[in-house]
Amino acid sequence: MTTIAAARPSLAEMIEPKRTALVIIDVQRDFGAPDGLYGKVGCDLSRVEPAVDHMIELHDAARCAGVFTVFVRLETGPDTDSLPAQERRIRSGMNSGGRPCPAGSPGANYYRVKPRAGDKEVVKHRYSTFTNTGMEFVLKARPSLDTLVICGLTTECCVDTAVRDAFVRDYHLFLPRDASASYRQDMHDTTFDIFAQYFGIITTTDEITRAWAAR
Repeated sequence: MTTIAAARPSLAEMIEPKRTALVIIDVQRDFGAPDGLYGKVGCDLSRVEPAVDHMIELHDAARCAGVFTVFVRLETGPDTDSLPAQERRIRSGMNSGGRPCPAGSPGANYYRVKPRAGDKEVVKHRYSTFTNTGMEFVLKARPSLDTLVICGLTTECCVDTAVRDAFVRDYHLFLPRDASASYRQDMHDTTFDIFAQYFGIITTTDEITRAWAAR
C-alpha cells in the first residue's frame, strides 16, 4: 500500500491572522536604550537596535493584517520584587547595577515601539509572561487564537521563558530570529538552536510579514 504524506501547510496558513497573536516582550528603556540601566553598565546594545527595527516591522504588518498584538512589560518595585532574585545578585556580586524597570520610572517606559489602539498590555513582575499575570485571560478571551509569534528582549531570558511557558500551554510558536536580541550573540544563537529543537518554528521578520500580507 502506498502512503501519501500530507502536504505541509504554508506559513501563511499556519499564522493566519484570525488564529495568531503577536507578542512583543520587554522592549523597555532599561533593556534597550543607551541611557537605560543596561546601557549604562556597559552591556553591548549593538544587536538591540536592528531587532527593534524588525519588531516595528512586525507590529506594522500585524496592524495591517488584523493580527492581535500583546505587549508585555516588566515592572519592579519593593512590593513585588523577588527576594531570591535579590539574594542571588548579592551572593554573586552583581547587585551594583540597580533594579531594572522600576514601576513609574523612565526605565520602565517602552523603547521605540509601543502599544496602539486595539493592542493589549500585560504587566509582569518576573521573567515569566504567564505566571501570575493576566496573559492567559487576554489570550483565552479570543478562543480562535492557538498560535503566537513571539519576539523581544532578551532572547535567553524573558523571551526564552515566554516561549517555554507558551509551549506547555499548547500554543503553536513561530519565532523570528531577527526580531529578538541578546547582549551576547552566543546566547542568542544557542537559545534559538534550542527553540528549533524543542519549541517552535524558526523564521524571519520578512517571511512573517509576507505571509500576513498574502492573507
